[in-house]
Amino acid sequence: MNYRNVLPSLFKVTAFAVVFAFSASAVAQNLRLSIQQTMDYTLYPRSGVVATQFVGNGNQIAYVKNDTLFIGTPGSMKKMITVDEVNKVLHAAGEAELRSFYGVEVLSDKEIRFSLSNRKCFVYNTRKRTLSMAYEGADGENVDIEPHGFQQAYTRDNNLYINTNGKVFAIEDPNPGIVYGQPVHRHEFGIEKGTFWSPKGSYLAFYRMDETMVTDYPLVNTNTRIATTKPFKYPMAGMKSHEVTVGIYNTTTEKVTYLATRKDESVAERENYLTNLSWSPDEKYLYIAKICRGQDHLWMERYDVETGKLDKVLFEETNAHYIDPQEGVFFLPQHNDQFLWFSERDGYKHLYLYNTDGTLVKQLTKGDFDVLSIISFDAKGENVFVYSNKQDPTGRYAYKVNVKSGEMTLLTPDPGTHTVTVNASGTSIIDRFSSLTVPSRTLLRGVKNKSVSTINDITSPLAEYAMPGIEMGSIKAADGTTDLYYRLITPPNMKKGEKYPTLVYVYGGPHSQLVTNSWLGGGNLYFLFLAQQGYVVFTLDNRGTDNRGFAFESCTHRHLGEIEMADQMEGVKFLQSLPYVDKDRMGVEGWSFGGFMTITMKLAHPDIFKVACAGGPVIDWKWYEVMYGERYMDTPDENPEGYQNTSLVNKAGDLEGRLLVIHGAEDNTVVWQNSIEFIQACIKKGKLVDYFIYPHHEHNVLGRDRVHLYNKMFQYYEDYLK
Repeated sequence: MNYRNVLPSLFKVTAFAVVFAFSASAVAQNLRLSIQQTMDYTLYPRSGVVATQFVGNGNQIAYVKNDTLFIGTPGSMKKMITVDEVNKVLHAAGEAELRSFYGVEVLSDKEIRFSLSNRKCFVYNTRKRTLSMAYEGADGENVDIEPHGFQQAYTRDNNLYINTNGKVFAIEDPNPGIVYGQPVHRHEFGIEKGTFWSPKGSYLAFYRMDETMVTDYPLVNTNTRIATTKPFKYPMAGMKSHEVTVGIYNTTTEKVTYLATRKDESVAERENYLTNLSWSPDEKYLYIAKICRGQDHLWMERYDVETGKLDKVLFEETNAHYIDPQEGVFFLPQHNDQFLWFSERDGYKHLYLYNTDGTLVKQLTKGDFDVLSIISFDAKGENVFVYSNKQDPTGRYAYKVNVKSGEMTLLTPDPGTHTVTVNASGTSIIDRFSSLTVPSRTLLRGVKNKSVSTINDITSPLAEYAMPGIEMGSIKAADGTTDLYYRLITPPNMKKGEKYPTLVYVYGGPHSQLVTNSWLGGGNLYFLFLAQQGYVVFTLDNRGTDNRGFAFESCTHRHLGEIEMADQMEGVKFLQSLPYVDKDRMGVEGWSFGGFMTITMKLAHPDIFKVACAGGPVIDWKWYEVMYGERYMDTPDENPEGYQNTSLVNKAGDLEGRLLVIHGAEDNTVVWQNSIEFIQACIKKGKLVDYFIYPHHEHNVLGRDRVHLYNKMFQYYEDYLK
């Protein structure tokens, strides 16, 4: 293994830049990945000790190694139980088998809790070798289990069922356009579920989504003897959106109360987004971040759970571009009259401390960096543990923030991307991280005394392979001042004076960051495969991507693709300055927003990109959904010039060279209409384009067929780029 500096170029490269390159040693490393192996997750750093966790409320840890569960402290770990020993008891009881200890919860030094594939959950006493059922999971979807009494909420079709101590309450609606207990607003605003248990399990809040007014979009199932339609509700930008309300189920009275979230029955009120539901610790109130359809005005509202009436509007936020909250309010333990709220109001994502009457106490964190998310609090609520990229925009670090002083203390000094678990008292953390030079390392750290003990240190599972070079660095954006970070993967054992075909892999859209100081630089095995086959693979996070402040992301508002492409072309200039990059053999590839970027770049610069491969591409933003599309582009009526200028249908006549467009035939995210209409435009302009459909796949090609996808794209590069 050797390390070298980034190659000099006409761009300034930051001191952060580092190269990670494996070279041939005394033992030849000539193995090459196959395309099938790019899907082999055993080739990622997952060996040795796994599933490390704190035990109960104490300071002991537990982890799994070789199907054995251990408990103790680093250097003094003792065997607790093996999978085979648990399965002997399960078999004797006539129950299904436990496959592994992944996902097991260690309750104490003598009890573990685990779920089986048949939805049953058991508590196992490791000393008495006894088994007791904790609960049996519901036969439904969107199962949400209340952690104290194991009450369950779940859905079947579009209906909601609530199981309390074996008694099931049903909310059933014969209208298939009314959906209960499922995520709403197409999973935007951080919404990943549709049910929300109160802290003590006395209530269940749930979404009710009325989609009857939304146009049916026809997907087609060709598996049937005669193809049948599979209509689903897809509100396109500028068209009618669904209408959402929030219900509260009282587990004692078995009554449902709907919150009065609308001032009136106007269309504007009915189309407000109800996001980031949060319970007060005393279960008296539900907090909702309500956002207007234009997404430029937010109201933080508090509702009385018993009456459903609006209790108070705590505060408001406005922004000329958009507001996109991803988290609710976080109440301080033992300080239930105060909560924390994330906001980008000062230009970066930071924490703000509020009293529950809506009074702003103070901005808790400040600076030209983002606080990414909250991990947890200490027991007294005096400190909050957070992730932030304060140290490095490509990394993720854990900090302790003192609520009284706002002081931020770095807990994870090693460069890289960290995932942290905090014990109940807030005195210790389990720190699992990787970086460009560290495949995976797990440490136990003391918060106050700064003690460090190694739990696990995984070596590269690719040590026997001929490894490409992986370089990270920065260049300036098209504005000449903003730093952009890149990842450059180069073929192993490059020959001096030889030039190599180069592929730009792009995404470039909001809520994305592809270049990270993590194992393989945030890349994947497919990129390594391409490099081993003689390709240079380059990725750049342009302006418009995430975790660099609001101005960095929102500068693309109303004209998606323009600033992003300008920045990507600065990356191309950097590539062209490298002596081993073949300027005449450059390609571009991307999926979804990256597919949109790929075709945008190919059409605008046919002299640069010989080949392009675009998967699931947005072609015209008027065919994309309301919540995302209108946030970044406004409506077609409000921004006709923006929609006109970014539409790739209008630019199909600029196509030169080879372009492969790939789409899933049942894509319910970027509907098939996008690429079909682009192909039609190419036909009208007399432009030849290659097109490939994956039947029965949605927005991504997963499972076994992903190997086929990689083969398809690779062969395209072999035929037309190499």
